[in-house]
Amino acid sequence: MMQKTDQNNSRNSEEKTVIQSSEDIPDSFTYTPIGIVHSPYTDTAGMPIQPTGAEGVRGTIILRPELSPGLKDLQEFSHIILIYAFHRSCGYSLQVTPFLDTVQHGVFATRAPKRPNAIGLSTVRLIDIRDNVLTIENVDLLDGTPLLDIKPYVPAFDVFSSAKAGWLDKTSQEAESARSDKRFSI
Repeated sequence: MMQKTDQNNSRNSEEKTVIQSSEDIPDSFTYTPIGIVHSPYTDTAGMPIQPTGAEGVRGTIILRPELSPGLKDLQEFSHIILIYAFHRSCGYSLQVTPFLDTVQHGVFATRAPKRPNAIGLSTVRLIDIRDNVLTIENVDLLDGTPLLDIKPYVPAFDVFSSAKAGWLDKTSQEAESARSDKRFSI
């Protein structure tokens, strides 16, 4: 049963939808990859765990040719956000010990690849676009990663100076040198 409540501080006096039970949540969605990411990484072990650890590493995105018109004006952005499938991740745990810690956290408080929906995101530098091929830098993705979407990175929208990083406040600087191991592999 869905209950609608007024959202007093809404700009447009829109109604807010509240999901009362899991019966209201759709069972599944289907997505078709828009392209494939190619990188130097063919094995999950030893690869960077975040783009900050892949500084200068180049890769390419091969976009489905029929989607090329969607790239119009993207070259004006220095960085893009990639949303992709962790295609080599199977299963998940709701409590995980992430790469940058030695204690367990809820999977939704981490960026671990073994998640209920194995979806990842990375912000990379956009170097060039030629037809349906994008050259990118600071790539922390496995070669052959299915790409679900591309969004422009906009500092005015995507940077929050007052943001807190929870348990990662203590260890996030280690991401530059941290490397993946087999803990989240098939």
